[in-house]
Amino acid sequence: MQNENELGDYLRARRAAVAPVDIGLPDGGPRRVPGLRRDEVALLAGMSTDYYIRLEQGRERHPSEQVLRAIAGTLRLDDAATAHLFRLGLSVVGTAAAAATVAPELLRLMDGMRDVPAFVVGAAQDVLAANAMARELYRGFDRYDNLLRMIFLDPFARDFYGDWDQAARIAVGNLRASSSQFPQDERIERVVGELSVRSPAFTGLWARYEVRPRTHEDKHFRHPQVGELRLHFESLAVTSAPGQHVSFYSAEPGSATADALVLLGCLSEREAASTEQTNPLVEGEFRS
Repeated sequence: MQNENELGDYLRARRAAVAPVDIGLPDGGPRRVPGLRRDEVALLAGMSTDYYIRLEQGRERHPSEQVLRAIAGTLRLDDAATAHLFRLGLSVVGTAAAAATVAPELLRLMDGMRDVPAFVVGAAQDVLAANAMARELYRGFDRYDNLLRMIFLDPFARDFYGDWDQAARIAVGNLRASSSQFPQDERIERVVGELSVRSPAFTGLWARYEVRPRTHEDKHFRHPQVGELRLHFESLAVTSAPGQHVSFYSAEPGSATADALVLLGCLSEREAASTEQTNPLVEGEFRS
């Protein structure tokens, strides 16, 4: 996943994503390459074309904060994308390692949540823990283990997600954000490596280099048993465990989805009762 000119790769990908009309330049008709030309970025950022070319080619390794901020403005980078540009351009070292173990207190909190799906994911989007409602929500997948693998490698995802393209794009942008925070994380590298080999769709989205941490959004699911679900998603960082986020889904009160969540809860309770009969929990063990 790491290379010798990641800054150049990032600049080229983000430059290709900006249309000339987006920044007030006249539409000159078809271009040989998508997005802005290097001389246009240089002009708008207030630097020489030669200097910008050396940045993209990796021959200039020490840009100033002023230069990076000018480029970020020209390429219309948001806060997360700008922060990633600064990490690359200023050689800022990210967090050394992401946490892989979920605290017992958090497990206990989620286990007590009976009305909403809740789960914890790690930096590589591995599902580290989930309550009964979350497991029931994702029951149609072959494995409920890694959100990226589920989206790109499990055929059920195409039916489950109301807008698969959007779900895939958001998931990849979120993984990019994690890889920016944890550039040496071996688990992230393994996930990227596997998906790059097995999923052309992932490879194409990864090459776009969109850095977008997922914090909240509205989701549309098609559950095989309870039907359509339109849920609001919130993701909260676990400050005591770097890289971990606890995620919750909720429904608008009185909506059809709220009724569907009640049915989903009944199904999860039935499944939990069946599991307890075949494999009783010992005292103090969490259902997660």
